[in-house]
Amino acid sequence: MENGSSFSENFVLLGIIEMEGFKYIYSTLCLFIYIFIMLLNSEIVSVVLTAESLHKPMYILICNLSFNAMLGSSSFFPKLIIDLLSSSYVISHAGCFIQVLCLMTYTFYELFTFTIMAYDRYLAICHPLRYAILMTTDTAMKFILSAFVFAFTSVLVTVILSARLSFCGSQIKNVFCDNLSLIVLSCTDTLVNSVYGTVSTLTLLGFILITITYSYGKIFLICFKISKEARDKALHTVITHILSFSIFLVGGLFIFLRFRLGNDQLPIYLHILLSVTFVVFPPVFNPLIYGIRTKSLREKVFHHLHKMNFLSSTIK
Repeated sequence: MENGSSFSENFVLLGIIEMEGFKYIYSTLCLFIYIFIMLLNSEIVSVVLTAESLHKPMYILICNLSFNAMLGSSSFFPKLIIDLLSSSYVISHAGCFIQVLCLMTYTFYELFTFTIMAYDRYLAICHPLRYAILMTTDTAMKFILSAFVFAFTSVLVTVILSARLSFCGSQIKNVFCDNLSLIVLSCTDTLVNSVYGTVSTLTLLGFILITITYSYGKIFLICFKISKEARDKALHTVITHILSFSIFLVGGLFIFLRFRLGNDQLPIYLHILLSVTFVVFPPVFNPLIYGIRTKSLREKVFHHLHKMNFLSSTIK
């Protein structure tokens, strides 16, 4: 760890320096991915908001997932692209903490959204006669709002605890700021951070895994008691959700491996690859998965795209 860096007003993103040699290639690739993510997810959001027939809890939750993907990607890609093009590899302390707040909120909110989606499918399949009462559009919106408030508040506490630390280093082995890297750079006692982080993370993951496991477990059990047509429809929906959730878990696993293997044992390019998966894979694949596998949504998307093409042709 470098000496005298505790007085530095900025953190150095070593990942940007690592990418300097091919910065135009990387910046072009990042721009393409970012535009692709924004177009895919904005299409899902637009279709769900404008199609009255999709104003149902399941589609609102899918829309929320896409909206969160747009926010998470916008917390990462624009700055990375600008930094690459301008050969800027520093970020202020304030900017670093804001980025941590945005990216961690995106992560926690994504997990909560998947949990609500699992509970929604549990009610729809296991309690079909009461579903319209138990899960209304207003109820779904309350769940969504509560999830965001809880995610933002818990992450804000984490960021505040990190902001009070003194840092004996300024070099972050990544292309963006993350809280664990800040903990590694700290030269003061991080016991409070560690305890809060461990307790909040285990509590969150425990609640999420129990809820999702219970919901999908009950769904699979009920599938043995219903007709083949109903079973196929239920399993199709559940597999779609599980597939999307698994992609997000893969990104989380890579981040876990990054710090489990040690901050000093991995080359910087592996730090980058293991870190960016959770802000690239879910935003890219989620709209594709739901847009292709969800029939009603797929039909509305194709209709919307066809309509836009017709309008473009008319204008020409």
